[in-house]
Amino acid sequence: MFQILHDTNIPFMKHRKLAYLFSGLIILVTLFVLFTKGPRYSVDFTGGTLIQIRTAPAAHADDVRSAMDAGGFKGAEIQQMTGESADEFLIRVQNGDSDAKHISERISEAVTSKIAGTAVEVRRIETVGPKVGSELRSKAVWAILSSLGVILLYVGIRYEFKFALGGVVALLHDVLVTLGFLMFTGREVSLTVVAALLTIAGYSINDTIVVFDRIRERNKALRKETHSRVMDIAVNETLSRTVITAFTVFLASLALFIWGGEVLRDFSFAMLVGIVFGTYSSVYVASALALDTWIALDRRKGVQAE
Repeated sequence: MFQILHDTNIPFMKHRKLAYLFSGLIILVTLFVLFTKGPRYSVDFTGGTLIQIRTAPAAHADDVRSAMDAGGFKGAEIQQMTGESADEFLIRVQNGDSDAKHISERISEAVTSKIAGTAVEVRRIETVGPKVGSELRSKAVWAILSSLGVILLYVGIRYEFKFALGGVVALLHDVLVTLGFLMFTGREVSLTVVAALLTIAGYSINDTIVVFDRIRERNKALRKETHSRVMDIAVNETLSRTVITAFTVFLASLALFIWGGEVLRDFSFAMLVGIVFGTYSSVYVASALALDTWIALDRRKGVQAE
């Protein structure tokens, strides 16, 4: 099997308390922002109309915002794309009593009348009613929670409680951290991003299962070693596979982030964050919590174990 790391002997479990502190700080900040400010939901979840326009020649975002205000769309969200699509804008407005086509016509008229010599091409129109948006938001939350519940059941049946607890806490950690970075960077939470969160959960538990399998194998073969030593040996033996897999998926997500266009940018950004923290959590959340739970259970039985 192809390997890039050979015979490593890194004492991962020795530093797990520092990892707990690091993860705890990120989770606390994420929860604070989540309950005070909340995520920036896309039209998928809030209802309204999203219109993507192209201006020729390229207009400045401030000029487009002034044109929107003058056209009666005060408070509309305007996002200018980057790179080769810098002449395109994503505009989000509430529907009010108008249909999406009428809104797009009013936006085009507002921009062409306010910015002299500018032509406007409507590239995309999406509209979602407020009731549908609310229902989609509820279903997205339930989709994430139910998937975590099924994973908890699966790991609990395949392994033991100490492993199931660590695995599911790691999944919650990965989803919350990814959501936190989306909020910190002002990115939208859309149905596409929910798909990314579910993908991250699947990727993370797969990586964790590989480590858990090796821990179980090593525990049977190394009964005289301490629990922490067994964990370190197992993690080091799977380290090459973990790094190669994570790096491959990271490169694919990075390509989507750079060249996939604005529509896939939030999805690929979530994937990039999720892959990094999913790999980290397999060792320093899932395995570390499994170790501490393992030690606590042995102590309750009167067995000394570290």
